[in-house]
Amino acid sequence: MIKIAIAEDNNFLMKTILDKLSFFEELEVKITAFNGVELLEKLEKDSNIHMILMDIEMPKMNGIETVQKVSQKYPQIKVIMLTVFDDDESIFKAVQSGANGYFLKEVDPNTLYQGILDTLDGGAAMTPSVALKALKLLRNPPKFEEPVEEISLTNREIEILEQISKGLNYNQIGDNLFISPKTVRKHIENIYQKLQVHSKLEAVQKAIKNRIIEG
Repeated sequence: MIKIAIAEDNNFLMKTILDKLSFFEELEVKITAFNGVELLEKLEKDSNIHMILMDIEMPKMNGIETVQKVSQKYPQIKVIMLTVFDDDESIFKAVQSGANGYFLKEVDPNTLYQGILDTLDGGAAMTPSVALKALKLLRNPPKFEEPVEEISLTNREIEILEQISKGLNYNQIGDNLFISPKTVRKHIENIYQKLQVHSKLEAVQKAIKNRIIEG
């Protein structure tokens, strides 16, 4: 018996998936969940599952994040994304996060069933159009990271930001860098202006995000 879990936040689509699986006696749906958090909670109680059919867009925790957590904690469980999204970013991030297969939701019952068997057998079942996109992405891996802004800080300003990130005040920073608290204040004003922020916390967060200082 192949034990299945389904993560899908839409009641109608959940029923559609259950109907497709009901044709095959050796498939047993043990877990249904309406988001990633619920799925992980249920797996905590019983992880005796062979295959998860995973939606991408879900509240609380989406399918990409959930796949990542499942593949880290339960590497023996295979995951097929079952989604309406076939954009490059969704495919790339799903595969990168550990998905073993990727079907669009209009997949017919027999193809889905065969895909489950193939994936459990070590294959990677995919809707043909998705497989084609996956090949293209493999040849030319995209960069989907958030754009990093061009921010030019002096070495001294970066030093001061690093000190701020450790929670030091103007006097302590001045002592450490052998400059007056007044000079520290002037540098911080310049940092605020360049980063377009209004507080130390915002300055540190933006500097980390843009990889100016280590988080």
